[in-house]
Amino acid sequence: MKLQNRALTLALSAGILALAVTGCSDPKSAPPIVADNFEAVYNSISSDTLKQHTKILSSDEFEGRLPTTAGEKKTLDYLTEELTKVGFEPGNGDSFLQEVSLMQITAKPDMTLKMGENILKYKENMVAGSKREVSEVNLVDSDIVFLGYGVNAPEYNWNDYQDIDVKGKTVIILVNDPGYASPESELFQGSTMTYYGRWTYKYEEASRQGAEAVFIVHETAPASYGWSVVANSWSGPQYSLVTSDAGASSVAVEGWISREAAVKIFADAGLNFDEQKDYAAQGAYSVPLNMKASLALKNDFKKSKSYNVFATLPGSERPDEHVIYTSHWDHLGKDESKEGDQIYNGAHDNATGTAAILAMAEAFAELNNHPKRSVSMLIVTAEEQGLLGSKYYAENPIVALDKTVANINMDAMNVLGRTKDVAVVGMGKSDLEENLEKAVKRQGRVLTQEDNPGAGIYYRSDHFSFAKVGVPALYAKGGSEPIDEATAEYRKRTNLIVRGCYHQVCDQFRENWDFGGVQEDTQMLFEVGYDIANSDEWPQWSAISEFQRK
Repeated sequence: MKLQNRALTLALSAGILALAVTGCSDPKSAPPIVADNFEAVYNSISSDTLKQHTKILSSDEFEGRLPTTAGEKKTLDYLTEELTKVGFEPGNGDSFLQEVSLMQITAKPDMTLKMGENILKYKENMVAGSKREVSEVNLVDSDIVFLGYGVNAPEYNWNDYQDIDVKGKTVIILVNDPGYASPESELFQGSTMTYYGRWTYKYEEASRQGAEAVFIVHETAPASYGWSVVANSWSGPQYSLVTSDAGASSVAVEGWISREAAVKIFADAGLNFDEQKDYAAQGAYSVPLNMKASLALKNDFKKSKSYNVFATLPGSERPDEHVIYTSHWDHLGKDESKEGDQIYNGAHDNATGTAAILAMAEAFAELNNHPKRSVSMLIVTAEEQGLLGSKYYAENPIVALDKTVANINMDAMNVLGRTKDVAVVGMGKSDLEENLEKAVKRQGRVLTQEDNPGAGIYYRSDHFSFAKVGVPALYAKGGSEPIDEATAEYRKRTNLIVRGCYHQVCDQFRENWDFGGVQEDTQMLFEVGYDIANSDEWPQWSAISEFQRK
């Protein structure tokens, strides 16, 4: 009904406009009036433009786009130059930039973790770090407790902390949430991960409970990525937002251990790891391992400044109301300790999404008439460090949250070719999907749920920062059904590379990438934002969503 009403309103408005302009009493005799060049602009979004931006942003010249480095400076210069060129205005007063104060902490790699008699080696079967602004953290003979999934969720009647005091202790926690282990059950949301399954939540809750250290057991399937991703992402400089207490409210040590290490540790404690996992999935669970943990962690830390980019095309009627597109410009930088290629170019993640937001800005600026509402492009820093740039923006919004109509996010766009379907990440959360469905039908495609809802992707990109503060947020892109047989063959070959190169130095631009899917998805999301920006309606969360407007 919402789309039908909108269509009727637009049709009536067009008719009235035609009469007014021509002075003719018979609408049939009036020449057609084109209120906007939407179709021409829609069709002008090209794969060549998207490919060129991606190629440039992921080149070695940008040094992997790590925040606070020379690579950031090159990236910011490129983004502001391109946004200025197409006609977007500075969105933060007279500046395109929003300063984000970060704490950069680099744990020195000469560390070992001792759990019982087991010595775990850095990046081989453990990684560890700290958000505390201290030069050294010493974990000495800390009692180890297995805490199941480390979840305290009153709405699910689940509290792994209920029977044990973890103050000053080291807790070992499973990745994901209890629903993953019992997808057919009514636990949590079954195979669809909730925020309780995210590593960020597990560290936050353990901090609230007073634990001294937290180690999450990595397993590829429930984590949805391999150990190499953990080793690469949680080593080197780590960033967090600057806090008033210098990180003192966080656990002293945040880390991961491999499944193999966990199996050995549990065996030494007289326990079978897989049996303990089964117990942990049946209800709130904790068990002391009757062994100690020790770790000497040395840090280099410093405050630094990074920047979000915020650009705006002012609305023609209600410029104070904004539709905000997001992507993240950052990646992992470079690792000079590696032999051979040292640069994490981040072509797929997320030069493609940043390219899409630049193409989107160009499209909106080429419209004959600005949309009624403002359209803003927010390109954030430090997504790879835990959505820090978007989190900072959500806590310090340039546009008041009650004037932020919706968020549309673009991250790791579809380089696998055109598809018959569009995957909605977090399907059913808001009525933004009604706008999306209209845009998808134009392309002859259908909406589907994401392939792996258990991966918790909705909680792993920048739209989540908006969702947490109540702004309806959409994340959708090409699905898994290729448009034709040739694309299917290309998809099989390319998907092996894309998946295998996630957060690896091989995530590089490739000339043979098919940008047809990126183009189609960018056009689709352009139409979604165009419709919302020209509407009088405010998108809402669904009744079953865990988010609501605040």
